[in-house]
Amino acid sequence: MCVDLDGTLIRSDLLIESALLLIAKQPLYIFAMLAWLLRGKAHLKQRIAQRVTLDPSALPYNKELIAWLEKERETRLVILCTASDKHLAEPVAAFAGAFDEVLASDGHDNLAGRNKAAALIERFGDRQFDYVGNAAVDLAVWKHSREAVVVEKGHALSKAAAKVTTVQRRFDVPGGGARTWGKALRLHQWVKNVLVFLPVLAAHRVLDFPAVMNSLLAFVCFGLCASSVYITNDLLDLPSDRQHHRKRSRPFAAGTLPVSSGLFASVLLLVLGFGLSLFASPLFTAVLLGYYVLTTAYSFKLKRLMMLDVVVLATLYTTRILAGTAAIEARPSFWLLAFSMFFFLSLAMIKRYVELLSLQSSGKVKASGRGYDVDDIPLVQSLGGSSGYLAVLVLALYIDSTASMKLYAHPHVLWALCPLLLYWISRIWAVAHRGTMHDDPVVFAVLDRTSQVTGLIAAAIIAAAI
Repeated sequence: MCVDLDGTLIRSDLLIESALLLIAKQPLYIFAMLAWLLRGKAHLKQRIAQRVTLDPSALPYNKELIAWLEKERETRLVILCTASDKHLAEPVAAFAGAFDEVLASDGHDNLAGRNKAAALIERFGDRQFDYVGNAAVDLAVWKHSREAVVVEKGHALSKAAAKVTTVQRRFDVPGGGARTWGKALRLHQWVKNVLVFLPVLAAHRVLDFPAVMNSLLAFVCFGLCASSVYITNDLLDLPSDRQHHRKRSRPFAAGTLPVSSGLFASVLLLVLGFGLSLFASPLFTAVLLGYYVLTTAYSFKLKRLMMLDVVVLATLYTTRILAGTAAIEARPSFWLLAFSMFFFLSLAMIKRYVELLSLQSSGKVKASGRGYDVDDIPLVQSLGGSSGYLAVLVLALYIDSTASMKLYAHPHVLWALCPLLLYWISRIWAVAHRGTMHDDPVVFAVLDRTSQVTGLIAAAIIAAAI
């Protein structure tokens, strides 16, 4: 019994995972990979495998298949036969514990398709082995196998395999439908892009149809760009996500969506986002580019740097406001940008605070892939609360400024926002302190009934001041 690895034994691809792991460590390796590929795919796999260490225990295994292989092993030889490099395949086989031997790519021969078929024929003879696979490339092996075991979503591959050999059994793979892709794209996070509408609201231009349409276009562009970044971030974070109690269920970490599909989707969304941005304004496209560069830097490196990560998160939120300003070709408001930085720095601190509390409750000391440990909990709490209160101070100073007097007929009414915001910030930190906060405070605020009521009251106050 010969068994494929990528997409069969595990619901992932070791080449892509190892390449992403190497790029996450040092992005410039992407150019080295292009040079290695010129010497063949097997050479590329070997050079990557020599530079990374994958944790086999964290990979998304096909547990049903492994249980079946363990029974098969009682009566015959079970071999892991894979196109992945042997440096990566051997630890996986050892962890799975269902194999007697490993045949894999060795830097010279890429053991895939016809090469795999030739190696198995040479070893066992034509039609003297059964083969377990999951892709169309495996048809080249099934043509020479006694029986086929197919791992697939749907029935198309098993029907194709039945034309060249006998299909002994098939294992159904849970596929990623629209709901799974929605989770991968994190469509619920698009609510953060509502910030691009703040400039048109703050400037009292809600009846300016072109400005509103440009703001709507900015919202869509940021959504597409952000979803591209979310997918890229998930792909780069596969090892650490699989160690997290909640993030391990994300589609790419859990193997419910192929990592190859994630790479394609990430590029497609990015192209769409920037393509549509050209219909807004050149300045908006430039701001969107700046957002993408900063959030990419965050994904690769900055999120691992203590305190700088939360400052970057606050900056990314504020960039959405700058983008909304650029989309309607207005002047940026110093007051709005200052308020945004302090306010979202507080929310970013909550995000880290909640993660550290979860870490502490699980008995761990240091966050995986982050620069924090549980001893930083009091510091993060103190800085985060202070930042939230500074946002209220900026609001108070704005209310008493000439800028508010030009925009509002009754600016003194806006003072009611200060105690309201003080209450909300204090409450959200109290909720986080009690351990009942969602990992993302923005998502919590959107779903929380008290936050919704607070938002409606704030809207009423602003309307009364106009």
